Amino acid sequence: MRPHAAAPAPGGDSSPLLNKVIAGIGRIVLGKDEVIRLAVTCLVARGHLLIEDLPGVGKTTLAHVLARAFGLRFQRIQFTSDMLPADILGVSVYDHDGGAFKFHPGPVFSQVVLADEVNRATPKAQSALLEAMEENQVTIEGETHALPQPFFVIATQNPAHQIGTFPLPESQLDRFLMRLRMGYPDRAAERELLLGADRRELLQRLPATVAAEELASIQSRVTTVHASAALVDYLQAILTHSRESPLCQYGLSPRAGLALLRCAQASALLDGRGHALPEDVQAVLPSVVGHRLQPAEGQSAHAAAELVAQLAAVPIP
Repeated sequence: MRPHAAAPAPGGDSSPLLNKVIAGIGRIVLGKDEVIRLAVTCLVARGHLLIEDLPGVGKTTLAHVLARAFGLRFQRIQFTSDMLPADILGVSVYDHDGGAFKFHPGPVFSQVVLADEVNRATPKAQSALLEAMEENQVTIEGETHALPQPFFVIATQNPAHQIGTFPLPESQLDRFLMRLRMGYPDRAAERELLLGADRRELLQRLPATVAAEELASIQSRVTTVHASAALVDYLQAILTHSRESPLCQYGLSPRAGLALLRCAQASALLDGRGHALPEDVQAVLPSVVGHRLQPAEGQSAHAAAELVAQLAAVPIP
């Protein structure tokens, strides 16, 4: 159960506006209220999102509707095994009239970039995207080009056992603030999906609820959400437990701890509070840490999930 609102968030309460966005998205992406909330939390926290699931469960629709609801420019990149970094970043071409090279931006120069089936591309192409995500800029022929702001990458990934996939290495998975799974809709949502209007038509009619400038203002408030000393103690207890567990190869890094804190602050902001609670940490925990844990040698493939469950049960100070 989500905590009740208390002290308003610093700089004004943006929660009604964000909850209106979540409700609008929920009328198109049916039966996925918690996934939608987490995706909005990731965007507000200035992170990037990885969605891992089977084809056809609404990953692309969620990405597109997020961009439209926030009034952001959207670009989709379909990753394939023959993709080159230039297909993502752009290329400098010699202009005979001007007598100089002219940069032609690639599709990564958009505010929301959907990297569809990112694990079908080679590691070289994957690295080009992930470097842009980390640096918020692209360097071509020694010249640096800033990416637009806000800049939000949603990468979709098919399960690793499917044919023709190149799994993202652990160091690159860590660049994603969150990983989500859509899953199948429940029976009622699926029935509404089957009998209702076409999702693409609904998407075209969806108004932009938040302007890009408003989103930037909301994002800037995340770090002003108060995190008490007791909450930091709780976060450190989670990190320590992960590092001492024999279930996984490595414990959570300091960067994972920062990601967990930032997402908890964003979650509090969505609830209209100026302070983060342990409940905020618990709400975002599985999606923030799950992809950062790799089973230790000799452990089952479910070891990471077992450790996430243990972390969720760490006592609150």
